[in-house]
Amino acid sequence: MGYIAETFNNLVHQTAFFNLSVGNYVMIAVACVFLYLAIKKEYEPLLLVPISFGMLLVNIYPDIMMTVEESSNGVGGLLHYFYLLDEWSILPSLIFLGVGAMTDFGPLIANPKSFLLGAAAQFGIFSAYIGAMLMGFSDKAAAAISIIGGADGPTSIFLAGKLGQTAIMGPIAVAAYSYMSLVPIIQPPIMKALTTEKERKIKMEQLRPVSKLEKILFPIIVTIVVCCILPTTAPLVGMLMLGNLFKESGVVRQLTETASNALMYIVVILLGTSVGATTSAEAFLNWDTIKIVVLGLVAFSFGTAAGVLFGKLMCKITGGKVNPLIGSAGVSAVPMAARVSQKVGAEADPTNFLLMHAMGPNVAGVIGTAVVAGTFMAIFGVM
Repeated sequence: MGYIAETFNNLVHQTAFFNLSVGNYVMIAVACVFLYLAIKKEYEPLLLVPISFGMLLVNIYPDIMMTVEESSNGVGGLLHYFYLLDEWSILPSLIFLGVGAMTDFGPLIANPKSFLLGAAAQFGIFSAYIGAMLMGFSDKAAAAISIIGGADGPTSIFLAGKLGQTAIMGPIAVAAYSYMSLVPIIQPPIMKALTTEKERKIKMEQLRPVSKLEKILFPIIVTIVVCCILPTTAPLVGMLMLGNLFKESGVVRQLTETASNALMYIVVILLGTSVGATTSAEAFLNWDTIKIVVLGLVAFSFGTAAGVLFGKLMCKITGGKVNPLIGSAGVSAVPMAARVSQKVGAEADPTNFLLMHAMGPNVAGVIGTAVVAGTFMAIFGVM
């Protein structure tokens, strides 16, 4: 009987209930809230479901993120190996390959002025950089945090890894992806506050047709120009444009389908769960994390506001031909930010179709955020 009692006692004490802290239970509750938002509200479920489930797993079984050095048998936890692919910048680059294969740069080519709106929305990044410095973060940490303002998760992870900020990569990535998912909640109030109903009702002229030759040349020219100026952007911009070239060339359909479907979804699973698994209670429930989350919200809001305000300026310069709402799409949340521009415009006038016009600044924002990341890397001498 003593052996049975001892065995039963050991089994009971091996359960998670005897090993979890209050912080772990808090993070489990947060994970459940994220799952609710992803499944019930459908806020970017492709991102939030794996992220929140990774959060759930690591707070129930912390050893799932155990490093090789911490293990007794020389084998790390499952999600630790997934996370190494984030640190090595492999998964963010592959995400950009998939995004490129799914993206139509036609609206940007048809209306090059969209580049200006995409650039204006990067203001949020620089506001977050200054804010992070004022809050006591180092210059490299501030740069890594600031990319949240572009609402670009892969670039945030990429830059944090390159700048050696792996200690705060988890909070940065979670904040970036969370704000990407919450675009439909965060952006509309800002957009409506900064525009009049008359401006929101502006109908824009139909974009000109873009030839196949233009679409093929665009990724090649952008790669040459951007990567020659900032070679450090090659992993992101290069993969983005390679994926797009697959799509537009029309001669590698199998590669296009693989990059935009199977590969993309595999990478999202690996990246999402590994990012979520960085949110253990010990690593996440601290003042630095709270600062990062707050800075991310401020940066994202500033980026949205800057895009809308620059859209208002373009509206005045063009005599009312540009709807300022498309400026908010300059953040990199593709294509969610463009859909929000369409939704807010349609609320003012159901016959107003802004989606394709908003896609121009939206994809310009992706390029712009990668360029800003490359600029930070060049400033700090990181290759």
